[in-house]
Amino acid sequence: MRVQRGALAFLVLAVTGSALGLVFAGSPGRIAAGVRIDGVNVGGMTPGAAERLLERRAQRLDHVPVVFFAGTRRWRVTPEQLGVRADWHTAVQLARRHGDGFGPFRGFRRIGVRVFGAQFAPPTRVYEAALAFKIDRFARAIYRPHRDPQLRLYGLAPAVIAGSAGRKLDQAAAARVVVGALAGFTRRPVALPVRSEPPAVSASQLAAAAVRIRVALSAPVRLRWGATAFTITPWHLRAMLDLPRRGVPALRVGGPGAERYFAGLRRALNRPARNAGFAISSGGAVGVIPSIQGRRLDAPATAANLMAAAISHGTRTARVVVATVHPGRTTREARALGIRGLVGSYETIYGGDANRIHNVQLVARLLDGRLIAPGATFSFNRATGARTAEKGFREAPVIINGELGTGLGGGVCQVSTTVFNAAYEAGLKITSRTNHALYISHYPLGRDATVNYPDVDLRFVNDTPRWLLLRTFVGSYSLTVGLYGAPQHRRVVTETRPLVETGAAPVKHEPDPDLLEGHTLVADGGEPSRATSVRRRVYRRGSLLYDDTWYSTYRSEPKLVLVGSKPKPAPAKKKKKPPVTTTTTTTTTTTTTPSPQP
Repeated sequence: MRVQRGALAFLVLAVTGSALGLVFAGSPGRIAAGVRIDGVNVGGMTPGAAERLLERRAQRLDHVPVVFFAGTRRWRVTPEQLGVRADWHTAVQLARRHGDGFGPFRGFRRIGVRVFGAQFAPPTRVYEAALAFKIDRFARAIYRPHRDPQLRLYGLAPAVIAGSAGRKLDQAAAARVVVGALAGFTRRPVALPVRSEPPAVSASQLAAAAVRIRVALSAPVRLRWGATAFTITPWHLRAMLDLPRRGVPALRVGGPGAERYFAGLRRALNRPARNAGFAISSGGAVGVIPSIQGRRLDAPATAANLMAAAISHGTRTARVVVATVHPGRTTREARALGIRGLVGSYETIYGGDANRIHNVQLVARLLDGRLIAPGATFSFNRATGARTAEKGFREAPVIINGELGTGLGGGVCQVSTTVFNAAYEAGLKITSRTNHALYISHYPLGRDATVNYPDVDLRFVNDTPRWLLLRTFVGSYSLTVGLYGAPQHRRVVTETRPLVETGAAPVKHEPDPDLLEGHTLVADGGEPSRATSVRRRVYRRGSLLYDDTWYSTYRSEPKLVLVGSKPKPAPAKKKKKPPVTTTTTTTTTTTTTPSPQP
């Protein structure tokens, strides 16, 4: 029975609701009552009528300006100036769909619109470049930077100067406000969104800092390092104070004045650390030069101590903070390398022009003191790097593509040859060596070694259980390379084949305009191609350790013959003898007859 009564009640409610929905459903071809578009009531109108109404009102206002203001500044802008156009058709279609639906359901939706209302704003188009120009103009006119309060020192007395807030246009929000106002139907003045920019430092912060400054400059401060003390007068401290401002929130010791003071303190206190070194005696024994710890002023920590002492009401003494600088190689570490004496050395004589001598000395300095770990490979190119003008290398005679010329780093091969022979005499394992293209008589026969960065290299291996130290000694006329480590008791036996000619020097003819035709002159005798080899056997305690042979072949140098190309002078012509002429002399006798006298 209860179920029947409930079903009946539900049926009555459904019928009543449907009837109510049908009453308020209205025509689906009209916009629901209570709908407004940009403030205009279009309820009950057909979409076409509503669209025409809105367009007519917009056209009437196209040349009517809206006044935008910020403070005392005013600007008058019309929709036409910025190309603002509202899409009324889209707005009307949105409004129509808001109260749409089937039968009673449409009625229920429209009841809600009638009671609560519905507001729509049209999508709007705008000429972006014109809008950006106008907003930028507003922003530049409105902008006023904030002025931070300042803390200034008049003598030793601090004073706080008040600041002021700044203002800035919120350009993104302003663009939305401008477009919305110009697309609408009201012409009331519109305020632009302006943000206030407060000072970065407050006056209260500076007032508190001023109190600390008065204390800091009230009396001298002493800096103490061990038994040494430095007195800083209030006037000296004044120049070292960095006052609070934007980016410096608190009073501190810093800035240019503090930097100058601590630069002088560094010169007085700093001491570089010294690595343990090696001293070579005249007999080849190696001693260790002890390392020395360094010290370095810790300026930030010292500045913090100085500031703390200056603002304290008690003892005005600050501690200088000095950090210990440890050497890269201690005395103990140097002794542990096991470098005690000479393992192998070699000397070559050098000469040539000043640039070549300079390059020899430069690359010798780059190699001097090089340490080679047990089992490590020494690479000449890796140790010296590229031979560049930036490193100080100069142009000097050098062999390029088998011909003698001039190039950057000429003379470096003198050092590589000397290093090769030192490793050779030490009995070390040599893994890469290349002879010169041309035969050079002042190098040991078959034991020259050329290098060319980065491809042609000299390499040897430290095959001893201890570290090796490479030292170079540059004299006024000779270069000595020494390898020092733990004595290995190796014996080196050398067999050198004589230098043999493998081909005659080619002949190269060149015309000489200063030499007569048919004449020749040998300007350079040239050199034949040659070859030799060196066999090295290394013994250790009677056992053969290495048996190596290095073959060296040297290119020929052409014999240069100059051939005369100057034409021979024409032979002189013989002069003809003049013919012999005979002259006959005739004598004539003349008789004179006297004239009659008048």
